[in-house]
Amino acid sequence: MTDSKIIGRVLATEKAPTTIDNFAFWTNPTLILNPFDIVKVEHVNGSFSYGMIEDISHITDAASFLTNYISSDFGDVGVESPTLRVGMNYVQAKVVCNTKNIYIPCQSNAKVYLATANEIEYALGLKDIRNPLVCGYLEMYEGTAGCEKVMLPVRLNSKFIIGPEGAHLNISGISGLAAKTSYAMFLMKAIQDRYLNSEDEEDSVAFVMFNVKGRDLLTIDQPNDYSDEDNPEQARKENLAMYEELGLSAEPFQNVTYYYPYSTEKYWNTYLKPEEVADNVKKKKAKKFKYIYKYDRNNLDLMFSNIDDTTQTMDAIINYIMAGQGKFSSVNDWQEFLEAIKEKCNAGGTSDKEIPISSWRKFYRIVNKAINDKTAIFARAVDESKAETRLGDSLKYIQKNEVHVIDIAKLSEDKQAYVFGDAVRTLYNLQLGEYNGDEGVAPPSRIVIFIDELNKYASKDAPRHSPILQQILDVAERGRSLGVVLFAAEQFRSAIHDRVTGNCSTHAYGRTNSIEVTKSDYKSVPAVYKTMMTRLKQGEYIVQNPIFRSMLHIKFPKPIYKQIK
Repeated sequence: MTDSKIIGRVLATEKAPTTIDNFAFWTNPTLILNPFDIVKVEHVNGSFSYGMIEDISHITDAASFLTNYISSDFGDVGVESPTLRVGMNYVQAKVVCNTKNIYIPCQSNAKVYLATANEIEYALGLKDIRNPLVCGYLEMYEGTAGCEKVMLPVRLNSKFIIGPEGAHLNISGISGLAAKTSYAMFLMKAIQDRYLNSEDEEDSVAFVMFNVKGRDLLTIDQPNDYSDEDNPEQARKENLAMYEELGLSAEPFQNVTYYYPYSTEKYWNTYLKPEEVADNVKKKKAKKFKYIYKYDRNNLDLMFSNIDDTTQTMDAIINYIMAGQGKFSSVNDWQEFLEAIKEKCNAGGTSDKEIPISSWRKFYRIVNKAINDKTAIFARAVDESKAETRLGDSLKYIQKNEVHVIDIAKLSEDKQAYVFGDAVRTLYNLQLGEYNGDEGVAPPSRIVIFIDELNKYASKDAPRHSPILQQILDVAERGRSLGVVLFAAEQFRSAIHDRVTGNCSTHAYGRTNSIEVTKSDYKSVPAVYKTMMTRLKQGEYIVQNPIFRSMLHIKFPKPIYKQIK
């Protein structure tokens, strides 16, 4: 579309005046328009205002519903009305900008046009974006008579999503319908493409992703085979063409390392088959992680992330152990550790006066369940010749452009929390400079952490003193300045702690239900957008970012990497 097409005139009545923020216009009732479409309006001093369509109504000259009923021979649905009703579409729009920054109300009877592609970019603030990072694409005027559909790549300033100007992304939507993981992976793929060939050490990125469902993220270094499509070859061509249109490479993620929980033949802790794990280890793109008492006892508090310790007795026990009091000064492995705790649980034993035996017994039950359930990740030693590692030891050597995928899908929820908390703590301390003295430590300027099902770790119902919640709050509130960026997804945004969502600079809303959009978290979202959220398709999101003048309804292509359903 190269020329603007007039489609209507501005309406201003005594009861429905235009304002500096909103206006309405009439248009032909058969003209197809959609919410989020952009229109251009003639304004004073030769300027133009641009509006985003929010709602569309149809009205006629009928005085009431009864008028229509009577004109149909008192309710005969087969009768064609002898009186032709005059009707029009009544479109409400929100002002997004003016070409001369004139924000007095749009004048009655002003001409309204469809906007061209260049005008849409200008209106939404998508022109001349610094540090451009593609986050999807817009489609407008689909089905609108007299013009072609407009398709525009949407780019935002990367510094407003991964820092330092703004940071953190929150994605919400119904499981299975909102494609939350796919959208997060699309953005991270765009980020890796953007920084992959950059030589600037002060502006570099690496990624740490947690695989929490089946095999979702365990083949992200392999190209998509589109085996779930009816016509795989046609789907491949169309998807690659879309990636090219958006300026992205057709390659899957580069520099990927996988970390699987250490397993035995009896207790297999990943959804991959043993031969698949062995093949990845042989190719030197995977390791098996363990936890060793000598180094990982400092993270004991993470085992109590979902325990409401109102009396602080669990903290007191952990401090007692960390100080090496009693027999804990000579403990060398997890089993000796459990034996030392067990002694504290015996009636008449050598219990500390300030810590009752009942607290030691509670502590033992929780720790024993985590350590002694045969999953084997709590071990005596690491054998590097067999590709075994401590997760903390590997993550502190993370380099720019690397992608580290940590598989926790098959672990129990308490162990998932422990692994997630340990990794986040390690990365946070890394960016604080705690490992700067170690040889080979050279972290990138920013590390993006992606976790699905954030509600497990940062919900409003999480215990106030939960160490993992406190760690996430630290990342959300101070991570931007340190270079630790959180990309998180969950089904219901309203369930997440306000200090987490409140510190995210970018919000992506996928399909959700009508109950969710009535929550207070959505009070700033216009009513028509809330309605749209309940019927978004897969591959569609409503995105909010500081550089956009309004929320945008964007789409994104299918993953470029292999997916295993």
